[in-house]
Amino acid sequence: ISIGRERTIAAAQEAMRTEHRVGIILQRDPGAEEPQPEQLHQIGTVASILRHVAAQANSHYIVCQGNQRFRVVEFLEGYPFYAARVQILQEGDEQIAEVQALLLQLKERSTEILGLLPQVPAELASASQNITSASTYADFVAGLLDISLEEKQDILETVDLAKRLDKVLGLLVRRIEVLRLSQKINQQTKERMDERQREFYLREQLKTIQKELGETDGDKAELADLTEAIAKANMPSEVEAHAKKELKRLEKMSEAAAEYSMLRTYLEWLAELPWSTVSEDKIDLPEARRILDEDHFGLDKVKRRILEYLAVRKLNPQGKSPILCFVGPPGVGKTSLGQSIARATDRKFVRVSLGGVHDEAEIRGHRRTYVGALPGNIIQVIRKAGMRNCVMMLDEVDKLGAGIHGDPAAALLEVLDPEQNANFRDNYLAVPFDLSKVLFICTANMLDTVPGPLRDRMEVISLPGYTEEEKAQIAGRYLVQRQREANGLKPGQCDIGDDTIRAIIHDYTREAGVRNLEREIGSVFRHAAVRVAEGTALQVHIDAADLATILGPKKFESELAMRTSLPGVATGLAWTPVGGDILFIEASRTPGSGRLILTGQLGDVMKESAQAALTLVKATCAQWHVAPDLFEKSDIHVHVPAGAIPKDGPSAGVAMFIALASLMMERPVRNDRAMTGEISLRGLVLPVGGIKEKVLAALRAGITTVLLPERNQKDLEEIPEEARRQLKFVLLTTVDDAVREAIGEAFPQVS
Repeated sequence: ISIGRERTIAAAQEAMRTEHRVGIILQRDPGAEEPQPEQLHQIGTVASILRHVAAQANSHYIVCQGNQRFRVVEFLEGYPFYAARVQILQEGDEQIAEVQALLLQLKERSTEILGLLPQVPAELASASQNITSASTYADFVAGLLDISLEEKQDILETVDLAKRLDKVLGLLVRRIEVLRLSQKINQQTKERMDERQREFYLREQLKTIQKELGETDGDKAELADLTEAIAKANMPSEVEAHAKKELKRLEKMSEAAAEYSMLRTYLEWLAELPWSTVSEDKIDLPEARRILDEDHFGLDKVKRRILEYLAVRKLNPQGKSPILCFVGPPGVGKTSLGQSIARATDRKFVRVSLGGVHDEAEIRGHRRTYVGALPGNIIQVIRKAGMRNCVMMLDEVDKLGAGIHGDPAAALLEVLDPEQNANFRDNYLAVPFDLSKVLFICTANMLDTVPGPLRDRMEVISLPGYTEEEKAQIAGRYLVQRQREANGLKPGQCDIGDDTIRAIIHDYTREAGVRNLEREIGSVFRHAAVRVAEGTALQVHIDAADLATILGPKKFESELAMRTSLPGVATGLAWTPVGGDILFIEASRTPGSGRLILTGQLGDVMKESAQAALTLVKATCAQWHVAPDLFEKSDIHVHVPAGAIPKDGPSAGVAMFIALASLMMERPVRNDRAMTGEISLRGLVLPVGGIKEKVLAALRAGITTVLLPERNQKDLEEIPEEARRQLKFVLLTTVDDAVREAIGEAFPQVS
């Protein structure tokens, strides 16, 4: 112990002269130069001074050995050093079972901690095991522990032996956990350092071997190739200056540096992008028209728009490319139309699938500071195309999602804006890239989920479903040949007649597109392939009568006659994302108290349409010779079948009115009529949307007469000529027109 106060030195010298023992006490405040009795702890250690050393600069040291504990009874005055009357504290009984058990645990733990401590002499471990006294062992271990003075004083003041052993054991266990964690961290650090040293050593060996073999330095060769690629990329001056700056950083960087591979990859991306590479425009309008007609039947509006673009491009080569959006049900040829446009314009075609994308980085890329960062899909497909004026299809743009990583639809605003995309900035590249020459084509099944600002940037072209005649033409021109080749058959081995194709369309498919039709034709060819492969037939001809054996019983039949044989059933028309469909409205009347019951998973708007229809029926019941009190004595139940499918919208208002009117008049609705339109409480029929899809659905279902709002007459121009030829259209101004046409009874005018 180093001693420096005069009173402390005097006490040590007196003890050495008289061979007395000293008492060592911890002071409460370490900063007190002359501590008073109240600033000293009451319990200390009785110690024998073995040696007193006086060094230079008036510094003194004593070597002492602790003997036992004491408690200060009172401090005494009149001495040149601290003097006190004390009480010697005796140790407890060490033969108690609890004490022996704690001693055993303490010895096991102390052996463990000695193994964790670095550079521990072997003599210390053996000496500790030779201590038999529990009290001495506890004090010995506490002295070795790296704990605070307050914790040591607490152990010193714990006279009860069992409690003291327990405290020391707790401190020991805590220290063991710290040492284990420290050892684990040291081991991991050492392993990482060893791995880096090993990598450095191997790299140096590799360099030496390459030098001995006379090979060119690989690192320098890579940098030379990169420099040449940047020079040939013909980048804009701003981008080229940035690339050369990054290249200089790479040349000064060690190959073993963490940033080296990231920076090299970044420069490779910059060098491989087609900054100025464009395909030569070979605009031949007759040839483009031939290619479009060869690949797709119908779709005159889309073909006309593409030819207009090519004509403008021919007259103004520097003009901006349009941004088209094809909207229509699945299977009508939106994606394949993009490939035909690429053929007609003689450009590369690339496709980006946006269905389910919910991360903005998929469009704009990640910042290159992240591990594994890449450019967005837009830049990736541009590099894949190898030219800046490709045809890029953004498929399923209506199925984008927003999440915690941003909104990709918002990121597309810059891509699809002709005023901005000339300076599109990908997060990974961090330099502008010109997208103004790209011909963007988006596809969607519906526009409701496309944000308004994004929809505003696109020229929307609607692709309706096909009529049965158009499907037959498409099957005969494209689908039959494609499925025959896909199933390994030659033209002479299997033949499908036109009547068979029409039977498949009418009896086995009911869709807006032709995807299921192609699937059913494939099933027919697979049946023929089995017979040809088995050798049972060299040539197979499939008639309409054979379809029941191959495809099973008819999947679709006309339900109109059965559905509308009773009063209270009307056929409505509905729009869905996969095309139009027919919708049956069923109404029934039971004795009750005038309630209106609505079922079939109807939305709020459709429920309000039903309420408005019932109110209108009540208001005009007198002209139909229906007793007004009939409504008060009856409950009216309106049900729309296919109850598992949610339905909403106002366009079923006319159908609901006709169903209720038929119910109250007890006259059935004609089974070849289908209707759509919103109604008002004044009896007016208001316009609705989706006329084209609804009319085609009516044609597929076997309807002959379609009742439409008069204000939708302008939409008839978009309906295919064949559908207009097969259907009769009745334009409605009021609900009386609908009753007259659907139920067949004219009513006199009522003032």
